[in-house]
Amino acid sequence: METPPQALLSQKEKTIQKLFNLTNKKNIFTQLTDLLWQANPEIRKIIHASKNIEKIRQNLFKHFQNTELELLSLSETIPPNNQNITFEALKAFKNIISPKYENITKHSTLNTLLILAHQKKISANSDINLDFLIEMIYLLKSVSGQADIYHTASENLFQFLHTNGRKAAEIRTRILDELTKQVSIHFQKYPSGLEKNIPQIREKNKKRILAYFKGTEKDWHSYKWQIKNVIKDLKPINELINLHENEKEAIRLAALHHIPFGITPYYLSLMDQNHNQNYDQAIRAQVIPPLPYIKQMIKCKNRNSVCDFMEEYSTSPIDLITRRYPFIAIFKPFNTCAQICVYCQRNWEIQEVLDPHALASKEKIQQALNWFDEHPEIGDILITGGDPMIMTDQTLKFILDNLAQKPHVYRIRIGTRTPVVLPMRWTDKCLKMLASYHVPGQREIAIVTHFEHSAEISPASMSCIQKIRQKNLSVYNQQVFTPYNSRKFETAKLRRDLRLIGVDPYYTFNPKGKEETEDYRVPIARILQERKEEARLFPGLDRTDEPVFNVPRLGKNHLRAGQDHRLIMISPNGRRIYEFDPWEKNIQPVPSYHYTDISILDYLTKLSQRKENPQDYHTIWYYY
Repeated sequence: METPPQALLSQKEKTIQKLFNLTNKKNIFTQLTDLLWQANPEIRKIIHASKNIEKIRQNLFKHFQNTELELLSLSETIPPNNQNITFEALKAFKNIISPKYENITKHSTLNTLLILAHQKKISANSDINLDFLIEMIYLLKSVSGQADIYHTASENLFQFLHTNGRKAAEIRTRILDELTKQVSIHFQKYPSGLEKNIPQIREKNKKRILAYFKGTEKDWHSYKWQIKNVIKDLKPINELINLHENEKEAIRLAALHHIPFGITPYYLSLMDQNHNQNYDQAIRAQVIPPLPYIKQMIKCKNRNSVCDFMEEYSTSPIDLITRRYPFIAIFKPFNTCAQICVYCQRNWEIQEVLDPHALASKEKIQQALNWFDEHPEIGDILITGGDPMIMTDQTLKFILDNLAQKPHVYRIRIGTRTPVVLPMRWTDKCLKMLASYHVPGQREIAIVTHFEHSAEISPASMSCIQKIRQKNLSVYNQQVFTPYNSRKFETAKLRRDLRLIGVDPYYTFNPKGKEETEDYRVPIARILQERKEEARLFPGLDRTDEPVFNVPRLGKNHLRAGQDHRLIMISPNGRRIYEFDPWEKNIQPVPSYHYTDISILDYLTKLSQRKENPQDYHTIWYYY
């Protein structure tokens, strides 16, 4: 069931208490308001001095200008290690109080602060919430150089900074050893399916599932048997694993309203029989939809509307083709999968799991293939869908035969999740056929898959990847960064494990801002924090992926390119609003895109429910 609003508030309050070590002596809203004005007495003075918003705005701009000049002077009133954060915070603060961004977003952070300053008590039905107060507490601390990024420096660090030579190297080694020990503690929470006793547990799961479907060991290794027995409704899954009531209700409603749902027997074997908060939840979250998702999808269907968040229709010059970049195009001949990922970008296109009508007509496929002849600029073609590896070998061969005859096509990518959910699909016959199109120096065949968590790695998926690599085909991974794989060092562990089985991390996607997949969204600040504070600890080969934000209609924006996005507003409900420049910035005058993120507090509350300490993520607020 959905979390009642009051229960959610209680969960938030517990998270806040852990963040700020608050007591229960006063109302939590009052306590946070007190902390807000304590965070920056100078700004408090400016805002409290007047009710004229324009006068306050000008005085704040003047104050920020003076702070910047102080940062550039010889004065060290702001600690050197905090100065860069202060610069970034000042830039963000100036954005959110500017008339320009107030007009664009139809919000005014400054007005909200003015209300807080001059109203003794905020009504219960106010738009201002706890999320906003916390955002502003951290922002006010940042612009005064008081960002509490660093814990007290260790004695080892002090000694290292004041020592040279071999002695310094020995001290540095002790510091780095301590860091790796801390990481190892986190890594232990995220075992892959190759570690500990997990293979044995899953072998028992397999036997239980085979008994249910009256299958044999030989059947299990047949992808056709797996496909035949894909679970599409509540009864089988409810009899094979223990489900929460909300999971049961979501699956029941999905079946009733024809919302695509499906799980292969193999993927079901990766789930524990009894639910747990650790790796099992990461597996379940991929395919068992939350109730809000189902309800939103039902609304979408009832309105006969298209939930095309990415506006693919506006980038489809003809049916089956999507094009957002100069040299690349997407080809979608097949519109279904072996199972459905809840957060799927194209959930609005897929009618059902293993839809018998998923394959486009021969006429449409041929028209799409002919279109590539008319556009020789395109040399890199991604075959996706749906999952093209659910097509027959014959159909796949027909498509590859056609593409291979086009001299301008130098790379064919196949986007598929079958190595993760249906590894037995990669038969020797199929692999031999695929490898025949890989011609070094002329044409590359690359496999792009989607491992979302280390728990998805199994002996079967590793064997599948190794068979692909033995044919000299590259395998890349695209991870969607969700609440179920974004805990401290959780994605870092996935990268390490993927490299060890032969998969190169390629992209880490910020989840789409789709209304129905709200439960799968993660604040942009968290993906930036992960890249800086966790991924950066590892060798370059372990972090080859690029964190990206997919701008609807236009395409991927690199999140590490800080000059390509900016924080422009904090709404009264504590959600950050960003402005994104398109990838064509400085090439073509394409308009910016505005995006409302989820609240950081909501995200930390979700982590807290999974026994994470929100204090471990406290620097998230300083990534703008």
